[in-house]
Amino acid sequence: MHELIRAQPLATLVTLSSGGLNANHIPLHLSESPAPFGTLQGHVARANPMLSDLTNNIESLAVFHGPNAYITPSWYATKKETGKVVPTWNYVVVHAYGFLRIVDNAAWLRAQLEDLTTHNEASFSEPWAVSDAPHEHIEKIMAAIVGIEMVITKLSGKWKVSQNQPAQNQASVVAGLKASGLPDSLAMAALVEVGARNDR
Repeated sequence: MHELIRAQPLATLVTLSSGGLNANHIPLHLSESPAPFGTLQGHVARANPMLSDLTNNIESLAVFHGPNAYITPSWYATKKETGKVVPTWNYVVVHAYGFLRIVDNAAWLRAQLEDLTTHNEASFSEPWAVSDAPHEHIEKIMAAIVGIEMVITKLSGKWKVSQNQPAQNQASVVAGLKASGLPDSLAMAALVEVGARNDR
């Protein structure tokens, strides 16, 4: 679950305000401590309505989505044998629960920006760093944002990757997903293959 959070850091952050539920889409960086689940850290604009109406001591939810793909029953090898097949959707998702707090501290915010940037720039041949921008520009940006942090109190995940299908259907699903050539479908094909190997 931690691996998926790191690979897909853009979370749907669900909070409760006096007006009801809110959803914001915010990249969150995972820190390993405290055990066992870690902490999610990020930042939002000071003008974000989520901050002004955030209800304290109410649990929040961060949803992280991995690959997903529609699975047509036409791919199933058993379709020709029994016809007892229906469409479904394969997906990977992680839900992180905790109590969201605002962190209005310049040193904390600078460290959070650097950690988030370093993580997301790691795959580039010439990674950009916060220190590459003029100091005055970063100070101006930081004045307009505020940190948020959620110690994870509960973590749950679901990998729906055709593990309920017999081996011949898993193989034909992998072939169908690969034939589509779509990035999410290719990623899902790899997950179905891993699941099939683990089932043996």
